[in-house]
Order: sequence, then C-alpha cells, then structure tokens
Amino acid sequence: MKIALISDLHSNREALAAVLEHAASHQVDRYALLGDFVGYGGDPAWVVEQVRALVAAGAVAVMGNHDSAVVLGAHSSMNEDAAAAVNWTRAQLNAEQLDFLKQLPMSVERDNCLFVHANAFDPAGYAYIQGRLEAMRSLHATQARYTFCGHMHEPMLYHLSGTGKAGEFTPQPGVPIPLMSNRQWLVIPGSCGQPRDGNPAACYALFDLDAGSLSFERVPYDHDAAAARIRAAGLPERLAQRLITGE
Repeated sequence: MKIALISDLHSNREALAAVLEHAASHQVDRYALLGDFVGYGGDPAWVVEQVRALVAAGAVAVMGNHDSAVVLGAHSSMNEDAAAAVNWTRAQLNAEQLDFLKQLPMSVERDNCLFVHANAFDPAGYAYIQGRLEAMRSLHATQARYTFCGHMHEPMLYHLSGTGKAGEFTPQPGVPIPLMSNRQWLVIPGSCGQPRDGNPAACYALFDLDAGSLSFERVPYDHDAAAARIRAAGLPERLAQRLITGE
C-alpha cells in the first residue's frame, strides 16, 4: 500500500493541486492528511472541499491547530498575521465546511501507523517537534512503528532503535529511504502549502507500507498565483511573500 502523506496545506489551492497531481502519477492507494488545512492562504473553501472528498474516498485526516482555531477562534498565542488569516478564513467557509473541521479527530492509528498533526505525547497541545528531544518524547508515547506528523514546516526524519539509540536525518527529495523494521520512525513530510526551508516547492512524502520505504518529494507550483490570491483577499503581505521565498 502506497500512502501520500500531506500536511499543512494552509488554504493553498495551487500547491495542493500540484501535489495531488504528482501523487496520482505515482499510483498512491491512500492519502493521509496531517492537519492545518486552512490558515494563511487565500482559498480555504476549495482546499477544505478537496480534503472532504479525499476523506469520503477513504483518506485519513486529522485536526491541526489552525483548523481548531478557525472553528473555535484565534488563540491568544497566535501572531497577528496568523490570527488575521484565521478570522478571514472563518468567514469564507460554510456551515458544512466548518462542521467538517470541527469533527476532525486529533489522531488516527491504523496498520501500525499513527497519524497526528503535532506530536504523539500531547496531540491537543500542539507542541512542536523542534529536534531529537521532542521526537524521542513523541516516539516513547506510542507503540506504533511509524508516526507521521506535520506542524513543523520543514521535512525531517527521526528514528529510535530497540536499545534506545536515537537518530535523525535531513532527507533529500526523491531518494527512497528504507525504514528498518527493528526501529520506530517519526516522519515529518514538511508543508504542502507553506514550506519554510528556503525552497518554495511544495512538500509531501510517499510511504510504501508493504516495502517499508519512504521518499520525501518536492513539487514546484505556481506560488506567484497563490500569493496573488492572498493579496486579493486583503491578507497580510508577509503571508504572500513567504510563499515566494519559502521562508
């Protein structure tokens, strides 16, 4: 079974369309959508409808902090730009779309895989996995062989051996990585809709469950058009610029 792992879509229609086309060309069997479908970007309704359609067809989807904020209201810890986008986004979604976001689970576990937005140790707290310490805490919190999460907008891979030895790896796009069965793995595919590693190309990952193989992918898309949608919506200019610079 080949699974496309897509996270942090952030209302970016152009990025999601490009990633879905790329994934389809690789004959994926299932999609796992790791949260933050909305926020920041200029086309939340279209993105939510795509996510709803994928879920109806069998995809896994979990709640992200921006999804929760659109449902409940911007959190006080959000910066000014993020809060502005949350408030604007809420007004763009209809009742069915808001209810869909409200009903999203915090995590899903199946086939020895845990899907969650931020981490396994406190999914609703949305703490970031900023390094090996947080990654190991997350891996110790689950029995699943594979944990897939988003929240961090940069691709990363961590592992934990049966003897407690931890490791981390910054992946190269398009290079298959064998995930040895005697280790636990934590996969952060990066952001589809707002990459922050200096490369504006959309991020996602392909996981072959049967082969135990993972590849991180980068997909170029029309980020100028996505930035134009943000400007047309009257959202902060910084949100448009981040798409162009990938930072």
